[in-house]
Amino acid sequence: MLTVVSDGGMLTIPPWVVDFESFLRWCDSDDFPEEGRIWFIRGGVWADMTMEQVFSHNQVKGEITRAMMTLVKVTKSGRFFPDGLRITNLPAELSGVPEGTYVSFDTLRAGRARYVEGKGKDAGGYTQLEGIPDIAIEVVSLSSVDKDTEWLQKAYWEVGIPEYWLIDARRLPLTFDLYRHSSKGYTPARKSGGWLKSAVLGKSFRLTAATNGLGHPDYTLEVR
Repeated sequence: MLTVVSDGGMLTIPPWVVDFESFLRWCDSDDFPEEGRIWFIRGGVWADMTMEQVFSHNQVKGEITRAMMTLVKVTKSGRFFPDGLRITNLPAELSGVPEGTYVSFDTLRAGRARYVEGKGKDAGGYTQLEGIPDIAIEVVSLSSVDKDTEWLQKAYWEVGIPEYWLIDARRLPLTFDLYRHSSKGYTPARKSGGWLKSAVLGKSFRLTAATNGLGHPDYTLEVR
C-alpha cells in the first residue's frame, strides 16, 4: 500500500498512483501539480504544499545557488542545478526535487547520471536527471525536518550520492553540515573554524549569516 505524508495544503493523488512506476507516470502527466514539493521516497509519497519562508529558506537557497554557479563556471567541472530539477533513481525508488544538485562532467561521461527528456506537457527538452548526482543539498524548513534529516539522508545514501549538504537557518547561528558517503551511512565532515571540505569539489566552504540594515539575515557562502 502506498504511504502518503502531506504537510499542509491540499494534495489529490490519482487513485491509479499505487507504486513508484505509476508515480513516475503521474510526474509526466498533465495532472501533476505545478506547485508544492512532491517526492517519492521508497514506498510512499511525501508532499509539502506550504509556502516557502523568505529568509530562512528562499534566501539561503539563493546564496547557495549564487556561489555554486560561480564556482562551477570557473572550474568547468560540471553543472549545478538550483531548486527545480527533479532527480530520479530507479533502483532506490527515489524521485524528487532537491534544493540544489551538482553533477560532474565525469559522472555524466561515465553514465552514472544522465539527462532525461520531458514527456507530455513537459516535452521539448530535458526535465530530469536520472542516476547518481555527486552532491545533493537540502535546506530544512519546519515542514521538512523529518524528510531532510532522516528519510532523505537514508535515501540519498542508498542512491550512493557522495555528498549530502544539509542547512538549517531557522534559528541563528545557522547549522551547515556536510555528510560524506561511507559503507555504513553518511559521516559528517569535520569542521575547522566553521569551514567544511568537499572531497567532490576539492574546495572548502563556510556559510555565515550577518544582519542587514532592516534587521534581516544576509547569507554568504564562502569558498576557498
